[in-house]
Amino acid sequence: MSSASHKSVLLLSILQPGLASTFPFSSYTSLWRFGPEWTSVGPRFMQSRLTLPAHKPRNRRPELNQSLKPGENTTINQSKGQVLVTHSAGANLDVNLTAFLITDSGKVVDDSGMVFFNAPEHASGAAAFSPPIIQAGSISHSISFDLSRLPASISKIAITLTQDGTGGGFAGVPNLSARVLAGDQVLDLAPGAFERETGIIVLELYVRNGQAKARSVWQGFASGLVGLCGMYGVEVDDEPATALIPAAPPAKPVSITKTVITLDKPGSTHKVSLEKGAAAPKVIKVSARWVDNGDGRDNDDLDLRIGILRPDGRMSIIQAPDKRGSFEADPFVLHTGDVVSASTSAPGIETVEINAAISHLMGGKVALVCSVYSAVDNGAVSVASLKPKMRMEYGDEVVECAFEFKGGFFSSLVYTYVLGMIEIDGDEIRISPSGVTSKTGSEATPWLTRKGDRVELTMDGPHVFKGRPLERKGNKHYV
Repeated sequence: MSSASHKSVLLLSILQPGLASTFPFSSYTSLWRFGPEWTSVGPRFMQSRLTLPAHKPRNRRPELNQSLKPGENTTINQSKGQVLVTHSAGANLDVNLTAFLITDSGKVVDDSGMVFFNAPEHASGAAAFSPPIIQAGSISHSISFDLSRLPASISKIAITLTQDGTGGGFAGVPNLSARVLAGDQVLDLAPGAFERETGIIVLELYVRNGQAKARSVWQGFASGLVGLCGMYGVEVDDEPATALIPAAPPAKPVSITKTVITLDKPGSTHKVSLEKGAAAPKVIKVSARWVDNGDGRDNDDLDLRIGILRPDGRMSIIQAPDKRGSFEADPFVLHTGDVVSASTSAPGIETVEINAAISHLMGGKVALVCSVYSAVDNGAVSVASLKPKMRMEYGDEVVECAFEFKGGFFSSLVYTYVLGMIEIDGDEIRISPSGVTSKTGSEATPWLTRKGDRVELTMDGPHVFKGRPLERKGNKHYV
């Protein structure tokens, strides 16, 4: 989408190398054409969405697909792979994927046999947890496995799923599915029917007679993650038992809870310490959430934008789908995908993943400004009515910036709302809510400037539009 005055220039690229045309126009509405159809364009252009013929790759090896019903097992063609569980987003859901590395007794050797969001990798490398990815209203959970690295004492890996939110059991988790990916092999695991169950054993991975195997289970329990931990012999963080003379200092129990901090006033700040060591979380996940305002119109598409202030004072910007960034390479921030709708039962959620080592990788303090933007093709909508909130997750800590933006007569002409700011300095994160908005009718983006030890936010950054090169505004430009 683009902003333009009545006398502007529209640069139209026809999606073929070297073919571009420039058309002047001076009226309030101009016409431009793709093929046989004409489209009316006002001061802010409507971004064309073309459907191109699907590309059919040649000489590609076919995938080896197989479907497993509960109780069935099959051979996996290689020892390394990934378990992927997906479902639609929904209100009051807190779905988590967990792996238990168990012995022939059905128990873990010790608490390190539990791989999940607070302990994302087993020391052997046999199982590793990845943070969920939210894209287009769907949430994907994954655990990678390498059965060739199973310790001799471990006989199998049990992959489990829990729903610990207030949304009820798995009957309230829409479009639940699971699959195992191992090279070209794809195993689809057809789920059973669930009602109030809040814990599920999805499948088991093991080695039998030198062959890697998978068994579909889909057995449900009513006790969530706590019940699964008890069944597999993991001591969870609870009230300690009374002991008169302990023989030895008790082992620290596993924490399976996420600490949620809510910040709703500008100026309030919360600090989070980055963990160290091989088991430390590698990802800082930041998401923007919003709901349909119930006006009956298709105008609830927001875009999460992340402005990045580098240690040298330059700024970068992340936005899906064309400025998604990278997790492993500069700028060490990755947008997981564009979401175009929301409802009261399935909120719109866009997510970015920040490399927890970003400050070390960039060589100094990094600040990030998180905002949501409403494009003109959403129609007239008050972003405040969509109740946008920002959430940051790191390990078991969750911080929400829940400033309540106020609507007003001109609120439908305010396009950008700043949800919060994150500052990362070495091994510390500081997060604070904002509440700042752009001026009425302004396409300016949030801009950060370092003033000594302080970071200043102004709403005068260059305009940014999907599918267009980054613009310069005076001496301000994104890199």
